Amino acid sequence: MRTHLALAEDEEIALSVALDAVLDRHEHLWEQSKQEAIQALTAGFAEQIARLKHELDARDSTVASISAYFEKLVADLTDRSNRDPKTKLINFQRFLEQLESFLAAEQRVRWSAVGLVDITGFKGYNDAFGHAVGDRIIERVAQILREQARAGDIVSPSTRSTRLPSGEPRSGPSAREATHRELHARFGGDEFCFLIPDLGSCREAHAIAERFRSAVERHDWTREDPRLAVQPVRVDVGVVCLRLGPIAERRPIARRLAEALVARADTLMYKAKGERADQVYLVKARVENGTLIDSSNEKP
Repeated sequence: MRTHLALAEDEEIALSVALDAVLDRHEHLWEQSKQEAIQALTAGFAEQIARLKHELDARDSTVASISAYFEKLVADLTDRSNRDPKTKLINFQRFLEQLESFLAAEQRVRWSAVGLVDITGFKGYNDAFGHAVGDRIIERVAQILREQARAGDIVSPSTRSTRLPSGEPRSGPSAREATHRELHARFGGDEFCFLIPDLGSCREAHAIAERFRSAVERHDWTREDPRLAVQPVRVDVGVVCLRLGPIAERRPIARRLAEALVARADTLMYKAKGERADQVYLVKARVENGTLIDSSNEKP
């Protein structure tokens, strides 16, 4: 300014002040622009981060859904492999596994019962009315077994609750908290089996078996086929009622004991066929020296 402008001292000072003001203003505008640019960039990053997080959450949700789907699929396939396709009851192999597990794990010394069921003269129904009618009979007997051997009768070893023979539940909180398992199964052909793991006495086992037998007898079989009016369906039931001894006595022989109980119940079922006055044939049994033996003198 001094070289090119001939200014008085006061004019030179005024011009310097004005130039400083202009520079300050531009510096302020630059700083403001820089902050706005930083904010815009930050907002852009935040938006991108939010979008990426949403995409990742969606992918996680998809992966979780796929995982849940396959878990359910495996569970369904496993369940189907353990079930009889006609009756939807568990198959005999699964029943035997559960019976073995019960005998090896149940710690309480109480009564339990294993029963086998056979449809009386089933071959005659097939021969007279055809296999389609025979299949309907099998399916209906399986349904009645599910209804009469109810979840309240069949409880897991961790609970104490059962139903009384009348069908009324025992009182107490355990009856509400019980975790139930299916312990009735198709044995094969026209035969079924069941386990009642927690009983106060053998009389209860007999009452439950009789309740089932009577329900089959009372069913209106003409609903399955009108021709069954002249030949209603009946069942024979054999039940072995076991007094559980100490768990240390049962655990080493659980598999063998499970098979022995089924075999004994099978024998009793065939005896029931010869006892036309009473189609539920029951005996009491106990384990002695690792062997299942009858104990007819045992108090019920």
